Amino acid sequence: MGEASYRIGILGCRSRGTSTARAYHAHPRTEVVALCDLKPELLEKLGDELGVSARFADLDEMIRESEPDIVAIPTGTEYHYDLCMRVLEHGVHIEVEKPMCVDLEQADAVLAKAAEKGVRTAVHHQGRTGPAMQAVRRALREGRIGAIRHVVASGKGYYGGYGLMNIGTHLLNGVLELTGHCRRVTASALTDGHPITPEDVVPSPGGMGTIAGEHVTAVLEFEGNVTTTLLQHRFHPVNSAAYGLEVYGTGGRLFWKSSGAWWLPAPHFVPGREEGRWEALALVSPEHFDPQKGASEEDYAFADEYVRALDEGRDHICSGVEGRHVVEMLMGIFESAAYGRPVALPQEARDHPLVRWRSEAGLEPPPEMPRPYGEWLAAEDKRLGRG
Repeated sequence: MGEASYRIGILGCRSRGTSTARAYHAHPRTEVVALCDLKPELLEKLGDELGVSARFADLDEMIRESEPDIVAIPTGTEYHYDLCMRVLEHGVHIEVEKPMCVDLEQADAVLAKAAEKGVRTAVHHQGRTGPAMQAVRRALREGRIGAIRHVVASGKGYYGGYGLMNIGTHLLNGVLELTGHCRRVTASALTDGHPITPEDVVPSPGGMGTIAGEHVTAVLEFEGNVTTTLLQHRFHPVNSAAYGLEVYGTGGRLFWKSSGAWWLPAPHFVPGREEGRWEALALVSPEHFDPQKGASEEDYAFADEYVRALDEGRDHICSGVEGRHVVEMLMGIFESAAYGRPVALPQEARDHPLVRWRSEAGLEPPPEMPRPYGEWLAAEDKRLGRG
């Protein structure tokens, strides 16, 4: 009897939807059977590229007619909750773009619905399953740096609170691949050089919920006595070279970017010692990945992990539970920065801490701001009296 294949529906055909669809299209065990989007031109472009004729403007119709095993939801974050709940009502496995939801109340409801329907959830943190992170994992198993002591993670220089919801999700999920879960968070957030106030709580660009902090610094305590420093500081301009994880061990260091992984055999810099040079690690890719088929290697590895998880009757490495834990860390960082105290995880209060904090100060919800990042920055600078 041959191996099972899995039918995939794609809900949203913009940039991330296209990358996700290409990955499943390239995988030998998955077939993209349907596309759904409200914009006909997007459906036409991606459908023609992949040879998918089943194209829909209504997700319920797509699921009823194409009967997918997995529906991918690579849409804006503000739509994740509603779309996840609608898809799960059909009893279909899902994968949703990161972050999973804008707060813990939403994430809890999605996982409860998935449990009710008996289906799997995954959150598209492709960096965690990608070749570079797997190279880091292999180096750790081989004992190249001894025991992990500390991790330093840095974003790309977006406005801190936005960078936290956007890029911090990948960084924190990557740390979870190397450690256990997070137990406690302590954070500081500055806006215009001062600790954040309730007036600095604003809507995120890109529809990622409520945020605060131009420069966010957090220390997170993980199982196994491992700590992580997370930096989400605004740069002028954004600089993706700052993005990455550096892992400090008792016998060396490792560095991860989505594009590669490196090993330093010395745990500390000692002037004049030759072992203080970084060495590139061989990446670890699925054996059947074919770069000629047009898929991103990280997205392909994420799809391959879902295939293997369903084969084995287990959760994806980047499961909904892991995705919710990332949201717990994000909300913990905001709560700690707002209230000036450490926050134990998981939180008893599941509402958004910044929304609560602003309300406790007697303030109305913040006014709407532009969704595109550049326009949003201009509006925020104007609010701060800079323009």
